[in-house]
Amino acid sequence: MRGGLGQRLDDGSLRTGLRWKLSTAIALVGALVAVALSLVVHNAARVSMLDNARDLADERVQIAQRNYELTGRLNFPNVVLDDPDLPAELRERVELGRRATFVSDSPDGPPDIWAAVPATDGHVLSLHTGFPDRSDDILDDLDQALVIGSIAAVLGGSALGVLTGAQLSSRLRKAASAANRVAKGETEVRVREAIGGVVRDETDDLARAVDAMADALKQRLEAERRVTADIAHELRTPVTGLLTAAELLPPGRPTELVLDRAKAMRTLVEDVLEVARLDGASERAELQDIMLGEFVARRVTAKDPNAEVLVVHESEVTTDPRRLERVLFNLLANAARHGRPPIQVTVEGRVIRVRDHGPGFPEDLLAEGPSRFRTGSVDRAGHGHGLGLTIAAGQARVLGARLTFRNVRPPGAPDQMPADGAVAVLWLPEHAPTNTGSYPMLPPSGERGRSGGR
Repeated sequence: MRGGLGQRLDDGSLRTGLRWKLSTAIALVGALVAVALSLVVHNAARVSMLDNARDLADERVQIAQRNYELTGRLNFPNVVLDDPDLPAELRERVELGRRATFVSDSPDGPPDIWAAVPATDGHVLSLHTGFPDRSDDILDDLDQALVIGSIAAVLGGSALGVLTGAQLSSRLRKAASAANRVAKGETEVRVREAIGGVVRDETDDLARAVDAMADALKQRLEAERRVTADIAHELRTPVTGLLTAAELLPPGRPTELVLDRAKAMRTLVEDVLEVARLDGASERAELQDIMLGEFVARRVTAKDPNAEVLVVHESEVTTDPRRLERVLFNLLANAARHGRPPIQVTVEGRVIRVRDHGPGFPEDLLAEGPSRFRTGSVDRAGHGHGLGLTIAAGQARVLGARLTFRNVRPPGAPDQMPADGAVAVLWLPEHAPTNTGSYPMLPPSGERGRSGGR
C-alpha cells in the first residue's frame, strides 16, 4: 500500500480499502431499506389508525341517528343537524341516501374525521372529530422507534461490512504479498498456503491459479536455463579447439584477429555458463574473513594500476573472496569500457564505490537494472555483450549484498543535464549470508540510489 494522500492521488483517484467499500455499500443499502420500511410502516400504521377512527365515528353517528328517529331530537355529543361545513364530497354521498365517512387533511394540524348519515325526515346528521391525541402520540413513538431501529441497522450493517471486508482484504493482501515474493524469485512460496484460512472462497481459486502459473513459469525458465547451459557447455570444446588452432597459425595481423575473436568467443561462452548457474539459484558462497580495504586495494591495483583507491574506513567482513573479486573486476571493466578516467574506487566500512567520469548509466539500466545482451545507450554502447553487470548483480545476490547504480550530477542539476560520471555501489551485508539471496541491512535513504539487482 502506498502511504500518504498525495501518493494515493498520483493516478487521479483515491484508493480505498475493500472493507471500507463493502461497509459503505452495506450502509447505503441498509439506510435505503430502513427508510423505505420506515415509510411503509408509518403509512400503514397511520392508515390503520384513521380507519379505526372512521369506524368509531360511523358507529357514533348511527347511534345518534337511532336516537334522533326515536325521540325527534339530537341527544348525542358533537352530532350536528345539517352542518353547513360538511365537505361537499361527503354531502353528495349522503344526498344519495348512503351513510359515509370522510377524512380531510389539514396542512397545519391533524386530519379531520367526518361521519354522516341521512335521516328519514330528509335531514343530515353529521359528526366532526379530530385525529385522537393518543393516536398522534402512538405515531410519534413509532417514528422514534423506527429511527432508532434504522440507525442500529445501518451501524450493524456497517460493522458487518467492515468485518467481512477486513477478512477478505486480509486474504487478498496476503495473496498479493506472496505473489510479490514469487515475482522476486522466491520460487518455493505458495500463495494458497500464504492466505491460509478454513473458509474457501474465490480467493482460493485465484491463489491456486497464481500458484499454477508460477509453477509453469518456473518450469519454463528452468528448461530455458538448461538449454542455454547445455549449448554453452557444448560450445566450450569446439571454441577451445579453435583457440588452440589459432595459436598455431604463423604470426601476423590475420592471426591476431583470429585469436582476438576466438578469445572473445571463449569469454562469451564462459559468461553465459556463469549466468546460467546464477539463474539456477544453486550457487553458495564459500565464506572467509577478510580485511575489505586491503583486499580491494590489492585486487584493484593488480587489475588496473591507473585506478585510484581510497580506503576511508577499514572493516573486517565475512564473505566469499572469489565472488567479491568477480563483482569488483566486472565493475572495473564496465567503467573502463564505457566510462572515462579517472576511475575511483572507495572503501568505507562495508561499502565499495566504483566511479568513472563518463556519460553515466543509461536510464533503462537505472530503472530496470542490468539486462543480459543489452549494452546500454549509444554513448555507452558498442563493446561487450551486456553480461558483465548481469553477472556482477548475480554474484552480489549470492553474497547477500546489494548492488546499486546511479549517475553523478551537480547538486540541484535537472535530470535532463548530462551526467558527470557513473557510480556503482556494492553494499555488503552486516552478517554473513546463510543462503542465496539473503537480505543485507539496507543503507540510509540518501545513499540507497537505485537497485541494480534483477
